Amino acid sequence: MLKIENLTLHYGHSQILHGVDLTAATGQVTCVMGTNGVGKTSLIRAISGRHPRSGGTVTLDGEALGVLPTHVLARKGVASVPQGREIFPLLSVRENLETGFSCLPKSDHAVPDEMFELFPVLREMQHRRGGDLSGGQQQQLAIARALITRPKLLLLDEPTEGIQPNIIQQIGEVIGHLRDEGRMAIVLVEQYFEFAYRLADRFTVLRRGEVILKGTRQEIEKPRLLQAVSV
Repeated sequence: MLKIENLTLHYGHSQILHGVDLTAATGQVTCVMGTNGVGKTSLIRAISGRHPRSGGTVTLDGEALGVLPTHVLARKGVASVPQGREIFPLLSVRENLETGFSCLPKSDHAVPDEMFELFPVLREMQHRRGGDLSGGQQQQLAIARALITRPKLLLLDEPTEGIQPNIIQQIGEVIGHLRDEGRMAIVLVEQYFEFAYRLADRFTVLRRGEVILKGTRQEIEKPRLLQAVSV
């Protein structure tokens, strides 16, 4: 579904990403790992169009993508759940979900029951303001909002950050369910090692904006992976 080759990214004169390669297949979770400040979030921003890449190629579902803005990529099937969630605090839960309609034809402007099956708390709170939800509930809302767009590629940036353990477990179950459905490719940026290791089919480890290790779960032994992401 997604193939990235030799991707570079700059903030002003500072180069953040150096020739990053990454592959994400439909029905699999590709986990991007590494310590703070290595470029994981910058990679997600480059893929989603939130910050233009400086160079390299990105291919989605066989189509070579230029340097496109976020709203165009969203209509092509790229959905992003950013670090910090970025829900609309003054809109209700339902209204937050309905913002995903902008990527869909009018005939599809309905919140599927599946969203409330995946996240039952959202059904109970759909008329409450987004800003009144707990951090974990907001994270569930942000994921559901992304799923409303019916993505081919789902980008998740640190979905467990600041979240209570019981909701981390629920989010993990949802990611596993989405993977097993086989309708999308999932790229997961995560520092919680056990959570990431349990879900991922493929790993890419960054250090100082470069890929230092990549491969499938079968190719990379757990101790080797743990050592790579701890340095």
